Amino acid sequence: MLSLLGERLKLARMRRKLSNPVVAQRAGISRTSLYKVEAGDPGATLGTYLRVMAALGLEADINALAADDKVGRKLQDLALEAPASAPRRRRTVPQAPAGRADGSGTAS
Repeated sequence: MLSLLGERLKLARMRRKLSNPVVAQRAGISRTSLYKVEAGDPGATLGTYLRVMAALGLEADINALAADDKVGRKLQDLALEAPASAPRRRRTVPQAPAGRADGSGTAS
């Protein structure tokens, strides 16, 4: 994903006809850092990627990330709609065996 992002940022820079030194200067980073971003290097910090996006006028795009969290909303809705837990069943206490028919209460 990072290499695809880097590639898209490089294309955005080239479409704007901006050189590496100009974008690096506008982003406040070194040209080496810009090369890393455009290569999708995972060693480049998220802040560096964001600075490059801002230098290219793409900073608003970051706001679209996870803005429409369909899966998260669905899970939240399911949790809100979950029925209340079923009432607990009472445990029945085993009763002592009934006495004999003659009323002695003991078995022989």
